[in-house]
Amino acid sequence: MRIGYVDYKLENYHANTFLSIFREQLKDRAASVVGCFGLDQEVARAWSAKNGVPLFSSVNELAANVDAFMVLAPGNPETHWVLCEMTLPIGKPTYVDKTFAPDVETAKRIFALAEKHNAPMQTTSALRYTNVQDELKQMRQPLRHMVAWGGGSSFAEYAIHPLELVISCMGPDALSVVRRGSGDQSQLLINFSDDRTAVANVYTNADTPFAATLSTAQNTRYIKVDAGKIFVNNAAAIVDFFEAKKPNIDRRESLMIRRILDVADDPGVTKGFVRL
Repeated sequence: MRIGYVDYKLENYHANTFLSIFREQLKDRAASVVGCFGLDQEVARAWSAKNGVPLFSSVNELAANVDAFMVLAPGNPETHWVLCEMTLPIGKPTYVDKTFAPDVETAKRIFALAEKHNAPMQTTSALRYTNVQDELKQMRQPLRHMVAWGGGSSFAEYAIHPLELVISCMGPDALSVVRRGSGDQSQLLINFSDDRTAVANVYTNADTPFAATLSTAQNTRYIKVDAGKIFVNNAAAIVDFFEAKKPNIDRRESLMIRRILDVADDPGVTKGFVRL
């Protein structure tokens, strides 16, 4: 599986981490990053030389040498539309890193572009692939309530992680949301179909490990996320997707996460529940 990186500024944590995982922990999967393209060519040249990954001057040139694309730029979702405009018309399987898009309308446009060109595509945060989801699969009673915690440097960039935990476990049928707090400690209270509920705690600029509680009608389990495995699990799921050429994530969940993030930025969401 020959993978091509498409990025804004290639020197970032995700580009380096995924590259290392493909070369080390997942080397038996025979997936490798064989080329790259960066909008910032100066940064891309330095990253290419440092990591021994050939740099191409355009996505079209890169496309002739790869089987699938990874659109990265994890800290710059505002560039994803431009990067996807270059990538999706080629029609190869494409993974788009978190945060998928700067708003839900752009997210819908990206999915529509992928459909137009028959390009298999999916997006996710690494928090979709944790021991929390593993625990949920073992539960015999339906999940009724969930609480998730996450940290990071800012709500704008890191709120997606506890939301990915929640939506991947609760599903896309969220009905309404209210936000409490607007500084370093925010909570998103979410109502779901069938009287299910969830809380996503986003506690930034603090030592806040990722964790969750899963509640059924009978009990509640607290689970601290094993952060050491999430990127390896994410990379393995990306390879699965590329090999199958078929998304393994429900796009309704990806769009709901973006919709909740949009509403969370609306000042009115702190005054009462807003319908999703």
